[in-house]
Amino acid sequence: MTEAIRRSLRDSVLARWASLLIVSFTMLCGYYVADVLSPLKPLIEQQLKWTSAEYGFVTGAYAWFNVFLFMLIFGGVILDKMGARFTGILASALMVIGCGVKWWAVSTHALDGTVVPLINVKGQVMAASLGFATFGVGIEIVGVTATKVIARWFKGYEIALAMGLQVGTARIGTGLAIGLGGPIAVHFRSVGAPILVGVVLLAVGLVAYFFYCAMDLKLDRTEGVDAQGTAEEDAFRLSDIGAILRIRGFWYITVLCALFYSGVFPFLKYAPDLMVQKFHVKESLAGSIPSILPYAAMPLTFLFGSYYDRKGKGATLMVMGSVLLVAVHFVFTVPLLDSWLVALAATIFLGFAFALVPSAMWPSVPKFIPHRQLGTAYALIFWTQNLVALWGVPYLIGYVLDRYCVVGTRVVDGVSSPAYNYALPMTIFTCLGVLAVVFGLLLKREDKVKGFGLELPCREK
Repeated sequence: MTEAIRRSLRDSVLARWASLLIVSFTMLCGYYVADVLSPLKPLIEQQLKWTSAEYGFVTGAYAWFNVFLFMLIFGGVILDKMGARFTGILASALMVIGCGVKWWAVSTHALDGTVVPLINVKGQVMAASLGFATFGVGIEIVGVTATKVIARWFKGYEIALAMGLQVGTARIGTGLAIGLGGPIAVHFRSVGAPILVGVVLLAVGLVAYFFYCAMDLKLDRTEGVDAQGTAEEDAFRLSDIGAILRIRGFWYITVLCALFYSGVFPFLKYAPDLMVQKFHVKESLAGSIPSILPYAAMPLTFLFGSYYDRKGKGATLMVMGSVLLVAVHFVFTVPLLDSWLVALAATIFLGFAFALVPSAMWPSVPKFIPHRQLGTAYALIFWTQNLVALWGVPYLIGYVLDRYCVVGTRVVDGVSSPAYNYALPMTIFTCLGVLAVVFGLLLKREDKVKGFGLELPCREK
């Protein structure tokens, strides 16, 4: 009888996809906030008088606590020990709190003229950074939780498609942020307005996650799982961390993840400004072209995820996506290619890369990591991604722009701001893509030697 009930829930198409819809919506809300500053860089420079280095300081703060306090790794261990319900609610609450602090920081005048001693950073910049860092802990742990949730519900079914669609749905939040952040700020004459919208969205996402918890609890009761969502035979042990780190293929996919996303996430932080500086797009429309990226990626994610489920070739898809990343950033690097049509075409092709790699990468991890270790394994991957792609590279690009790329002054509505040449930053992104290709090839070779099954279909016949 218990088996029949279990099959009627986990093996139900409706139940699986309902769980995916809920966690994907929560991630969508989070990704809106993660990228909402991207279209605001020119306005921030004009209204708040931040430099590119200060902008990079705030965007890079996303990863502070995750990287230097190891909060993301702790979050993965908590997930494996306490389950998806407790961890997801905790992380979603952190997102709301962090975004609220960030909104207050950019909206208040209480910090005007203040400077944090020793590090010589504006009080407003530091407060916004601390809020974003708190938010970063929440969204990254939610991301790890969502990935393990999908692995639980979809393993043996449409796991690659489900993980790809979760990523694609979350990227709609990125598209909304980049496309609507600027118009909202202009309409309300405040860079804080689109961030406040994010606070509201995150609160809705938190409520939605409670509905998932009800489904998850019902699933536990039909599968002989304890109150934390962990079967006794699958209980996580701290020694499992060492077992994960001894897998060479795990390191290859981790470094590939960090390098590939270093060519995407930091790029999106600066892409609207790139559209203004190189492709002569108006500030109010600066996010229109970059916002196409997540929308272009979503249907492609469905296509490539479905292909991996049915045909395999996961390692090959990751290599192809990395090669395409190199080609796109090389096009952005060439000075003579400064038409907005070129930017539009390159962004669409970047959508192909953005769909290829995540569609194959995330469902590949459960092929060589046991389920009880998945939370920690994904947390280690996300930690490395935070260190490189979400902290190091954004700050590096901001520093390079201020130090080497200022070519004059732009005046918009009587307000001056620096003019930049983006050739050097785009060259950096191109080189990161080349390294991603190298590690993709190493992963493909390791799969051939160890037989992880990355080139085999995900869906069980």
